[in-house]
Amino acid sequence: MRKIVLTFGLIAGAMLSAMMLATLPFMDQIGFDKGMFIGYTGMVLAFLMVYFGVRSYRDNVAGGQIGFARAFVVGLAITFVASACYVATWQFIYYKVTPDFAEKYTVYAVEKARKSGASAERIAAQQKEISEMMAIYKNPLANIAITFLEPLPVGLLFTLVTAALLGRKQSRRSTETAS
Repeated sequence: MRKIVLTFGLIAGAMLSAMMLATLPFMDQIGFDKGMFIGYTGMVLAFLMVYFGVRSYRDNVAGGQIGFARAFVVGLAITFVASACYVATWQFIYYKVTPDFAEKYTVYAVEKARKSGASAERIAAQQKEISEMMAIYKNPLANIAITFLEPLPVGLLFTLVTAALLGRKQSRRSTETAS
């Protein structure tokens, strides 16, 4: 299991990291809204590796059959490896490539609120909220934890869907063989 988890987790992690490295340094040109769309699209593509990894485990290790629980565990492990790669890449980018990210994001968020017609009080409250969040974000452990939560929901969704699909197929095969 370890080889499959590492192989597919590192492939997914490389895809996540490559997408981040290709877009984040150019956020000024791309824009935060488009950057977020590109980032989550990249996550969806990368987490397809969860399906392929669980299928590989089922076919090559588990003798062609896998239950929901085992498929979920394998998928979750792949998700954690990929997410760890994402976090490591973000730490490098945040501290070395774009150390002014927090300031740029604050300017973007305030400008977006201003353009949407928010009141001066609402803009000030939002700016204070972002400043407090960015102060927490400067703590490396908090930065790692928050960053880990970005790809995790996408990976969990793919893990659940994969476990349901592959586990269900196994059940069908078992009943067809028994008939």
